[in-house]
Amino acid sequence: MIFAVRTTSGREKQVIDRLSSRIKNEVLKVDAILHPSNIKGYFFIESSDKEIVQKAIYGIPHARGLIDGEVTIDQVKHFLSPVAQKITLKKNDIVELISGPFKGEKAKISRIIAVKEQVDVQLLEAAVPIPVRVNMNSIRLIERKEEEEEE
Repeated sequence: MIFAVRTTSGREKQVIDRLSSRIKNEVLKVDAILHPSNIKGYFFIESSDKEIVQKAIYGIPHARGLIDGEVTIDQVKHFLSPVAQKITLKKNDIVELISGPFKGEKAKISRIIAVKEQVDVQLLEAAVPIPVRVNMNSIRLIERKEEEEEE
């Protein structure tokens, strides 16, 4: 059976860490814990008994309680299958960094590392061209540029 646990929004990871420790220390029969990143304030626990889940979350800070009723596997199945992202970025595209120390800076893609889902970019507004390697999920495409022909 799968149960939904309500938490303080943004504190799901802390609750899951403490819950995992309690499950190991007290040897509770919990089969799995699922925390989809796009759901805030909730995560899912798979266990054979509701009382085990209630005992596991009792007294954990930021755990707000167990949602009444069971969650079916069909309701969480779409969280379990990975969604393949198509890489649409190309060399020389202009992007904006949306996280990290250079947040808000514009940059030009100089190299794409598809296996690691990273890109090397050069900051455009810097006095000296600074190469920076960032994850693809921390950039946003601003302008598509055609690849310059090299002579």
